[in-house]
Amino acid sequence: MKNIILDNEQIKQKIKRIAYQIYEINCDESEIVIAGITGNGFQLALRIKESLEIISPLKIILCEVKIDKKNPLNLISTSIHLESMQNLSVVLVDDVLSTGKTLIYGVAHFLQVPLKQLKTAVLINRNHKKYPVKADFKGLSLSTTSQEHISIEIINAAFTAYLT
Repeated sequence: MKNIILDNEQIKQKIKRIAYQIYEINCDESEIVIAGITGNGFQLALRIKESLEIISPLKIILCEVKIDKKNPLNLISTSIHLESMQNLSVVLVDDVLSTGKTLIYGVAHFLQVPLKQLKTAVLINRNHKKYPVKADFKGLSLSTTSQEHISIEIINAAFTAYLT
């Protein structure tokens, strides 16, 4: 059985709050990189970028991070060259933080270039981390059992978060 934990309007509010938090941390910057992990993470990054453009004068560089979530040791690539991010503030975005595996490999990829700072953002933090990574910005922290699953569905640009 699928239980809705966040509907589209609630998710829009979470994204807006995350955008304000990102701007607060980066208010002295002229440009930042919002790097979304392929799939829902990238869709979330796109919405965060749109919110930031409304509330701030920051130049937002959107980047897609291509990670094989089943095999994160496979080649990781980004839609823009890592060198172009040198000395910039980067926010790595994914939809759900469960074990931390995807985020930790994503973070490791960005360590190849000197950044001004690297932060992470997730819509939902499940508190089941196996890896030493945390979400700096999160829409919702939710304690679940390890048997429960959280999924984010995007249909016609509307987000819904489910617990199954």
